[in-house]
Amino acid sequence: MEIKADTTVCIGAGMCALTVPEVFDQSEDDGTVLLLQQVPPEDLEDGVRRAVTLCPSGALSAS
Repeated sequence: MEIKADTTVCIGAGMCALTVPEVFDQSEDDGTVLLLQQVPPEDLEDGVRRAVTLCPSGALSAS
């Protein structure tokens, strides 16, 4: 699985960082998503899919 995060679309809601903090964080400057792992381990894939679904701005995608 590969994750993409579009910081130009992100509204800084933080659902991703709350859902999978091993993969996502938030910028201290503006609160937008910071991708910590572009290719997370398999055991985190369900959480990543959940984070993508929960993202209110649609800034995240996973393939």
